[in-house]
Amino acid sequence: MTGLWFDGQRYFADTLAPEHEERALSVFDPVRRWLDIYFGGRDPGFTPPLMMRGSSFRKAVWEVLLTIPFGHTMTYGEIARRLGCKSAQAVGGAVGHNSISLIIPCHRVMGAGGSLTGYAGGIERKIRLLRMEGVDMSGFFVPERRQRDE
Repeated sequence: MTGLWFDGQRYFADTLAPEHEERALSVFDPVRRWLDIYFGGRDPGFTPPLMMRGSSFRKAVWEVLLTIPFGHTMTYGEIARRLGCKSAQAVGGAVGHNSISLIIPCHRVMGAGGSLTGYAGGIERKIRLLRMEGVDMSGFFVPERRQRDE
């Protein structure tokens, strides 16, 4: 699996070659099973085979995202500290370019102080996914700037 996007998502299909073909292949069977379990409201408990395409820094950030448990969140700053990186903004850039949405759970990453910022699939979708996972949303908020932009 090299990519999984929502329709209309920022950076949609950015890791695919301009000339590509959509086909059903057996390699996607575990991905379909993962998505069925996930959208059934449960933790799939496994990660299907993934082929992350990006810089070594982006891949390191995405590996951290894979450690965020179903129903939990982490901040950009926490990810930066875990990687020994001084810039939460650099982490945000890597999170935003994640091309395997949901499975690499970028929707579980929050801004400082509970800000629901930065989700290529859209803030409303991020909120729905977190609620579906049972995340207590009482400590989170949508920044005013984001409310106007979306």
